[in-house]
Amino acid sequence: MNGPRIETERLILRPPRIEDFDAYAANMADEEASKFIGGPQGRAVAWRGFLQLAGAWSIQGFSMFSVIERSGGRWVGRLGPWKPEGWPGNEVGWGLARAAWGKGYATEGACAAIDWAFEHLGWDCMIHCIDPDNIASADLARRLGSSVIRKVSLPEPYQDKVADLWGQTREQWFDRQRRTG
Repeated sequence: MNGPRIETERLILRPPRIEDFDAYAANMADEEASKFIGGPQGRAVAWRGFLQLAGAWSIQGFSMFSVIERSGGRWVGRLGPWKPEGWPGNEVGWGLARAAWGKGYATEGACAAIDWAFEHLGWDCMIHCIDPDNIASADLARRLGSSVIRKVSLPEPYQDKVADLWGQTREQWFDRQRRTG
């Protein structure tokens, strides 16, 4: 699939490819890694989710990127812009494999994805929908400069879930980047 390729110091962000699926499916089957993104999934259900990410690139022109380690080419997660039907806003989200936790990859990749979303998609603001119990994601959102806006109910099939809606404007993002950058 054609699409952007973003390189950071340690990562490559690009649209999903078929060779990413085994690692994606393993990540979605991992109880701890999938805990806050719908829970463990078998391969058939993971396949549908994987195709959803890939299909969004064709239909919407954006979706989450596959996150690849530059050093060895290993798939370590997905992150990036995301907006399914009924979603409460333009989201930049993340879900990394446990082997990638604690390395700063989520921050590094999310910063690159947010820059890309604001620069190429013309968004005025972006959000992160985070389970209130997901302390690690809340910490990441805070590091990115986002703050809690309100509680929000998610659309089907997550209608029974309430999330903290974190976010910031394009202006806030780029002002912070200029100050810290």
